[in-house]
Amino acid sequence: QVQLVESGGGLVQPGGSLRLSCAASSVIFSAYDMGWYRQVPGKQRELVALITSGGTTNYADSVKGRFTISRDNVKNTVFLQMNSLKPEDTAVYYCNARAPDYNAWGQGTLVTVSS
Repeated sequence: QVQLVESGGGLVQPGGSLRLSCAASSVIFSAYDMGWYRQVPGKQRELVALITSGGTTNYADSVKGRFTISRDNVKNTVFLQMNSLKPEDTAVYYCNARAPDYNAWGQGTLVTVSS
């Protein structure tokens, strides 16, 4: 089973930047599609960015042009670079690993964008 540990969250001012990391432990990490989701209390968890095992990326319209997802299969890590942060980006961000017969989540890391 893949194990996921997120890090990099914190408090930033509007317009600032953060880089989230998700460290994975798996002998077949490169075979997983990896995604970042976020959730606000009282709201449904939503997809922010996705990167497939083949390197194809997709982004939510709300973050396109500001966020970049990437992966390093040597380090078994997926990243989310977040620029031009807005207060509405405030949420708990979760790392997700998915395969045809597997779906795993990290514990989440809190991102707060506020003055």
